[in-house]
Amino acid sequence: MKPHIQRAFTALALVASLSFAACKSDTPTPTPTPTPQPQPVFPKPDVNPNATPYVTRVLEYLPAVGQFTNTLPEYEAGDTQEDMNRKALEYLKDNQRGLVTLGGWGGYIIVGFDHTILNVPGKRDFRVLGNAFFGNNNKEAYEGGSCEPGVIMVAYDANRNGRPDEDEWYEIEGSAHVDHTKEPWYTLVKTKVPGADLNFYRDFEMTYHRPAKEPESKDGWGTYIRWEDNKGNSGYKVKNQWHAQPYFPQWVKGDKLTFRGTRLPQNSQDQSGVGTYYVLYKFRYGYADNELNDRKDSAIDIDWAVDKKGRKVHLPGVDFIKIYTGVNQENGWLGECSTEIAGVNDLHVLKEDLPN
Repeated sequence: MKPHIQRAFTALALVASLSFAACKSDTPTPTPTPTPQPQPVFPKPDVNPNATPYVTRVLEYLPAVGQFTNTLPEYEAGDTQEDMNRKALEYLKDNQRGLVTLGGWGGYIIVGFDHTILNVPGKRDFRVLGNAFFGNNNKEAYEGGSCEPGVIMVAYDANRNGRPDEDEWYEIEGSAHVDHTKEPWYTLVKTKVPGADLNFYRDFEMTYHRPAKEPESKDGWGTYIRWEDNKGNSGYKVKNQWHAQPYFPQWVKGDKLTFRGTRLPQNSQDQSGVGTYYVLYKFRYGYADNELNDRKDSAIDIDWAVDKKGRKVHLPGVDFIKIYTGVNQENGWLGECSTEIAGVNDLHVLKEDLPN
């Protein structure tokens, strides 16, 4: 090839190369559109015209270690799991409003109804009753007192087998699920409570070890029942002077008890500074035993349900509700944070209209 022809070809190649490069920089590769997650399809719920708004079944009651465990309801020698389920139901049915303790983190109860609680768009659908109250001497601007939040799970009996199958459970996305750092008291506890664990975990696991024997004196109260979690932490559930009974659920066999689920941030502050006045602050919404029973935010919208990956799911209603203690925390002489419930009510059967 002659030199002038070769130079021409080289120039053309250079121009083509520069044009291609310019084209690449000016036209970015489009981001692929994510494939939408298909929503599960559920059959329509059956309607019971004679439905009661209250709990009619306790499918399982298993509290964690706690100062009220074995007393609310009372364990008697020889009681089985079925006996304790029955006793818990006696406290909750027919709007009895007896307190059932769930003990420390992870302890739970699963309740059922004689009908499906319907998911009415734009409305709160059910209320979990507890014994939360606000402290009269609370010095801070944030509502609090004895708020011991329980995480709520719901299940729709899609296959009509009369029990909640493992793949039917969804968790109610409360305010801390959305963003726990937005709780009004978050910065206060972070700055004023040294060592407070303000993390939020969806994959928490905690194991309690049955004590070899009950403490013979108060010297053993502080190292009463050992626990450890899957985040590298360990400690003890302590005994106090107010409750002398065993704190490990006595009908449970074996030497340890393990729970799994979501763990909420610690919400407690000793405002006295000397261990005499603890305030447990309220989360914004979406939990049991966290708000006064007559307030709107003790009521739950079924449309807050999410799957294990935090994705919204639309259920036509719920047949079963599981509540478990959401915080792992000791509060001095008050003892551990333990969710208590006094019932679960269907707001629609009660004709209680609560728009979102």
